[in-house]
Amino acid sequence: MISRRSVLMGAALAMPALSSLRAQSNIVKVKAGMVTGIDQIGLPVALERGFFEKWGLDVIIARPYATGVDALNALQAGEAEMVQVGVPMIGAVLRGMDLVALGNYSGNAHKLGSDATMALVAREGSGIDAKDLSTLRGKKIAASFGTINHLYVLALLEKAGLTVNDVTMVNTPPPDMTVALLAKGIDAFSGWDPWPIVALKDVPGAYQVVRGGGVISYVGFNVATRAWVDKNGDTIVKMLSALSEGDKWMRANPMEAAKIATRWIPGLKPDVAEAAMQFNVQQTDRRLSANNYRALYNAEERLHRLGFIKETFDVNKHINPRFILQVMEKNPELFSDLPPIPADVALKPGYVFKP
Repeated sequence: MISRRSVLMGAALAMPALSSLRAQSNIVKVKAGMVTGIDQIGLPVALERGFFEKWGLDVIIARPYATGVDALNALQAGEAEMVQVGVPMIGAVLRGMDLVALGNYSGNAHKLGSDATMALVAREGSGIDAKDLSTLRGKKIAASFGTINHLYVLALLEKAGLTVNDVTMVNTPPPDMTVALLAKGIDAFSGWDPWPIVALKDVPGAYQVVRGGGVISYVGFNVATRAWVDKNGDTIVKMLSALSEGDKWMRANPMEAAKIATRWIPGLKPDVAEAAMQFNVQQTDRRLSANNYRALYNAEERLHRLGFIKETFDVNKHINPRFILQVMEKNPELFSDLPPIPADVALKPGYVFKP
């Protein structure tokens, strides 16, 4: 695990005046977890820029995990108290893990469709035509089952009029996808940044079939167990406040944020980080709205309809907007650069999502 004190291979800290906070008796320690995706970088940004200290927190970040499934395993094992995950939350809840989504790490509150950080990349000679997704038929496609990149390729197949039976899906962690493409063990992969950009640079002849497209509504939440949430309301507000402040800084300083990303994602090169950050800041919105309830519902519905999960759950029971709404009300300046949330999807006290 990496803490503010040992931060990141000697990176310069932006707010040294805040060091006096360490001496305060009410400083709160939090163990947080993240995945090796560029859209997860808001967490280390808040750490390196000193925003956690500003809000009275001493945050320790666990090593970046390959997927959200791994992050949730760490949460269950007590290695972290809050993690950033999306689609894997669905399977975990159905297996009996009582999880609560508290805010977005990636996605959009002001609109529904949001998948700018996703792409499908193919190898040279795969026969996949970027102008005709039906050419995916018969191909071998890598995805990390039960994650957002799995959801993304399922949506692309549906858009093309295909089913999962028309392709061969290969369960692959994102860091291994480029190697599989290079070795021609797969024809294409669905992934989140930076891995599509890495493949385009490192695999000769690799090409982008599709980037984003609004085929899914991104699901990316700050998640904790209900037992921890029930006991740590004040800490959650501070955590979301610091993260929101980090997000705003990142939106204004994407190239500086890209440098931070290279210190957290193993092997990430500066040019790849800079390219990926341009997509990331398009969906860096910590707020919650009815759109985020629908995003989780839509993800669950697609996985259920296609037979990947046998049952569903009520999304109202596993999203608690109270804390981020408090941040939005008390510190509106943290979101002043974002589009306003439309009135018809803005959350009000007692809100209940109805499909």
